[in-house]
Amino acid sequence: MAFLVALLVAQTVGNLYLPNLNGDIINNGVVAGNLHYIVSTGEWMLVVTLLVGVCAVVGTYWASRVAMGSGADIRAAVFTRVQSFSARDMNTFGTASLITRNTNDIQQIQIFVQMALTMMVVAPIMCFGGIAMALHEDAQLSTLLLVAVPVMGVFLGVAFVKVVPQFRSMQVKIDRLNEVLREQITGVRVIRAFVRSEYERDRFGVANQSLTATSLRVNRVFALMLPAMMVILNLSSVAVVWFGGRLVSEGSMPIGNLTAFLTYIMQILLSVMMAVMVAILLPRAAASAERVAAVLATSPVIVDPATPRRPARHDGEIRFDQVSFAYPGGERPVLEDLSFTLPARATSAIIGGTGSGKTTLVNLIPRFFEVSAGRVLVNGLDVREQRLEELWGSLGIVPQAAYLFSGTVASNLRFGREDATEAELWGALEVAQADDFVRTMPGGLDAPIDQGGTNVSGGQRQRLCIARALVKRAPAYLFDDCFSALDAATDARLRAALRSGVGDAALVIVAQRVSTIIDADQIIVLEDGRVVGIGTHAQLVAGCPTYREIVVSQLGEDATR
Repeated sequence: MAFLVALLVAQTVGNLYLPNLNGDIINNGVVAGNLHYIVSTGEWMLVVTLLVGVCAVVGTYWASRVAMGSGADIRAAVFTRVQSFSARDMNTFGTASLITRNTNDIQQIQIFVQMALTMMVVAPIMCFGGIAMALHEDAQLSTLLLVAVPVMGVFLGVAFVKVVPQFRSMQVKIDRLNEVLREQITGVRVIRAFVRSEYERDRFGVANQSLTATSLRVNRVFALMLPAMMVILNLSSVAVVWFGGRLVSEGSMPIGNLTAFLTYIMQILLSVMMAVMVAILLPRAAASAERVAAVLATSPVIVDPATPRRPARHDGEIRFDQVSFAYPGGERPVLEDLSFTLPARATSAIIGGTGSGKTTLVNLIPRFFEVSAGRVLVNGLDVREQRLEELWGSLGIVPQAAYLFSGTVASNLRFGREDATEAELWGALEVAQADDFVRTMPGGLDAPIDQGGTNVSGGQRQRLCIARALVKRAPAYLFDDCFSALDAATDARLRAALRSGVGDAALVIVAQRVSTIIDADQIIVLEDGRVVGIGTHAQLVAGCPTYREIVVSQLGEDATR
């Protein structure tokens, strides 16, 4: 920054010095017919011009480096902060807004920083230096500045007042456009299935037209501003030539001084225009900076403890101790007074009706949500006392919504353990019943996977997600209703291979289908956020009406005998 400012100061001083040299050439060389003076002064002007050009090029380069570097740093800071957000923090801003803040908003800041580092340094030096040099050339003619500068200032001030509110609303409208576009891209199948393409086109059109109208209003102001500024500059030049010509004809002002004065007037007015142009960009950059700062100032709800502890054992045991949980603003708890143990080296299953709290319960284990009361213990230690990364590292999680990242089959499987060998990848695929279709894909483990896994079917996506978790080799595995897209035969084969495939690890399976969890060592039945039954399939059929009702609805009355 200091080097950049020094270059810009040198560049501006050189630009202010050149008109004075030009005036000297006219007065002492051209008028006097002194060719030697013209050549020597002209050579010096060429040297100054060359130095000014070098300063301008190097200064612009470093201004770009500083602006782009600051943008990169801010983007990295926003990305890091968002990565630490919990689901609750993410919902505060919304996905579309976070994307806009980390792209368009930071771009506005970058543009302003680059403009400010060049124009805002040059403009005041050129303005005040130009005024001083103009007064030095002719104080009487300098009174024209008392007319030209205020007229330009008033015009630019009116434009400033009109443009600032429009800039502020543009960022909000970009948010809205991104939100609509993201919904339409991710929900394209639903839109087509319900024949709502026309409605969505209209909805996008409204958001698009709103942003377009605002942008047009801003650009119309700028479109009028440039010719208006040129009119003021040209009228000022005409006035200088008119009144200066009279002074030259009277002999009170040399012709060279008039030429230099004319250049200084142009420099002064251009510097005022540059300063105001940057000032007009300031409100949009400030609005963007406020939005970015709001993300950076948000402290995540769920953070590492001040003094983290490490579990004494890593057997994968999970225990709920009088746990209750309610979403912020919820009327009543989603989970209430849960107390049970998911033992190590055993398969535990969680089943219940829709909305009974199964997924919420699983999300409490890796501390994706914070319990409202009670404790969740993993490996014998409260999750709130463990470092988040260490806690997550001890769990292999397959979420309800299967998601794959762009890359290859191998890169997705190694997501949890980068040093996994090909033999280990194929072993995990075999347990997950995914090896057969992966072998038929072009490239096998190197077969490409599109973002979100959209180039494979739902069942294949689920099996690859299961294999990804198995590659991790964690003490405990959480399967959150991730068998729903599998047919009964594949489901049965996977469950049969799963127990031997994970070794002594604890298995926690959340499922809707009784057939998926019928052989579990322990089944926990949830209803309205409460535990209404714990036991094996046979014990629950005999003693838990809720479980018996689920079994009858899915397998028929004969399955209860």
